[in-house]
Amino acid sequence: MHITRRKTRQIQVGTVKIGGDAPVSVQSMCSTDTRDANATIEEIRRLEEVGCELIRVAVPDEEATAALPKIKAAMTVPLIADIHFDHRLALKAAQIVDCVRINPGNIGAWWKVEEVIKAVNDHGIPIRVGVNGGSLERHLLEKYGWPSPEALAESALNAVRSLEDVGFTNMKVSLKASDVHHAIDAYYLFAMQSNYPLHIGITEAGTAMTGAVKSAMGLGYLLSQGIGDTLRVSLAADPVEEVKVGYEILKSLELRHRGINVIACPTCGRVEIDVVRMANELEKKLGHIKTPLNVSVLGCVVNGIGEGKEADIGIAGGEGKGILFKKGKLVRKVPMEELMDTLIVEVEQLAKEKEAEGNGELAASGAGGDGWEPLIPQGDQPSTLGKEIPVLPHR
Repeated sequence: MHITRRKTRQIQVGTVKIGGDAPVSVQSMCSTDTRDANATIEEIRRLEEVGCELIRVAVPDEEATAALPKIKAAMTVPLIADIHFDHRLALKAAQIVDCVRINPGNIGAWWKVEEVIKAVNDHGIPIRVGVNGGSLERHLLEKYGWPSPEALAESALNAVRSLEDVGFTNMKVSLKASDVHHAIDAYYLFAMQSNYPLHIGITEAGTAMTGAVKSAMGLGYLLSQGIGDTLRVSLAADPVEEVKVGYEILKSLELRHRGINVIACPTCGRVEIDVVRMANELEKKLGHIKTPLNVSVLGCVVNGIGEGKEADIGIAGGEGKGILFKKGKLVRKVPMEELMDTLIVEVEQLAKEKEAEGNGELAASGAGGDGWEPLIPQGDQPSTLGKEIPVLPHR
């Protein structure tokens, strides 16, 4: 079953299109001090290597702003400046970066926002309106009593409508909360009222494991309903892991296909090879491959080919014997001690062959198809619909 994507406007952040029929893009944020340009550039290179498509950096002061030209010059993907409190930093960053993120809850008086709008218009770049449960406007907290999904949605819609009132529409929107249910509801409420592209994420999701699970649940649900045009998996971990988890979420929903998808048996008492070690080693050594391939590592010669029949290529071992198979068919027997090296060589060769055929990354957009109906009606429509926040359905 295909996922029918919500129909949104399309914007462009540097070379990356967001919204419309563009594939869901994966982004991350540097954990380095932006003022240390060299350290930031080094982290950016590692993010680029694993396929990060947009990279955001914090810009807390003038010194960080001064480092942006050097950082931008060293990058191959678009650069986003994350601005809070001081709109003057956004004015300077707009001259360098590909997108500016501002938070309507803390950027200050409206005239400051208007100055930011003029700056981004002058340089032809978009804004990300970033609403966060931890920094909502005071009047909304008083109205709802807490940073509820309704409060998040109203904050974002108010910001969008205010920007539209001065003729600005070049934007994407995020409504982040650390609670999975609250984030889902906030994004749903906004999606029912507006057709701007959405940056989705569960903020402050947690450690590598906890955050990955929470993000997979929250973002996976939204994406399965057609909501989401670009994403960041927020982890208290190396940002490289954010990108990897992001792609795995998209791959599991068949919205993107990039790199190696390792199929490995969960192990049992019958397994006679170290499947866990081999699967992890395989992911690490083949992380440079961008071509989508299903690679199987199984610990049972008897059932190996059958269990790995959906894989493009794989190995199985046990009882002192090993086999290499492709598309469910035995290719040859391989000595156990040569299994991993043989598989790595074969996968790299298969990737080269697929690239030569022009397959490369299959960046499926998810648009169209025979899946769910889009949440936003198709055809001409205003960018924001009614003035009232809709009632959440029971999920």
